[in-house]
Amino acid sequence: MEIGACSHIGKIREINEDAFFIAKNHENLFIVADGMGGHNAGEVASNIAIDVISEYIQKNLNTQEDHEELLIFQEIRKAVMEANLKILERSKRDDHCQGMGTTLTLALILKKVYIGHIGDSRAYRINKQCMTQITEDHSLVAELVKNGSITEMEAKTHPQRNIITRALGTDEKIKIDVCSVPFDQDDIIILCTDGLTNLVEPSEIMEYMLYSESIQKGCEQLVALANERGGFDNITILAIKNN
Repeated sequence: MEIGACSHIGKIREINEDAFFIAKNHENLFIVADGMGGHNAGEVASNIAIDVISEYIQKNLNTQEDHEELLIFQEIRKAVMEANLKILERSKRDDHCQGMGTTLTLALILKKVYIGHIGDSRAYRINKQCMTQITEDHSLVAELVKNGSITEMEAKTHPQRNIITRALGTDEKIKIDVCSVPFDQDDIIILCTDGLTNLVEPSEIMEYMLYSESIQKGCEQLVALANERGGFDNITILAIKNN
């Protein structure tokens, strides 16, 4: 596999509350999280999520064994729910962390790619010159587009486009989306935060991933492009190519 990753504070924010994770042992677990909350607590939430989830999955899903898909889905949900409880516990214990939360999108690569998702960070799959958004945004504008109240074009500039409807740390009971997709030769999986997708079109992500000299270079160029267009938020992208 070829792996690339880039995270940047952007041009407006004072701290980077995004976080990402690449498993060092087997390179099979990848996570992107976009923290939110005052007093820089978003950074705390995104890092708690990554620490708890990566430890849980690496402990409970042996990559050398065959697992039933239902079991993998269950373990991903358990990992994310455990992270949610840890974030809530920290919020109650630490005044500076009250109200913090984070989005979370993970890719676990076994025989297929297993996706766990909550919030408005995204996972894409580039496959044979075609790019598909795997995840569904858990945001107010996504719901408005879905029910026909606004168009996708209007969603890009909607005044409430930053309101997310699901995240870790907001409630004891959370709903986590899980699914699986194939990971064929030359497929590329993209995980990214909304700091990228609010400023860069999916077609542009696909173009840079396919035609840059490397996956890493493509990630860096896409982050630079988002910054050129304003860099209004933290920007993170992680890409995995099956080569």
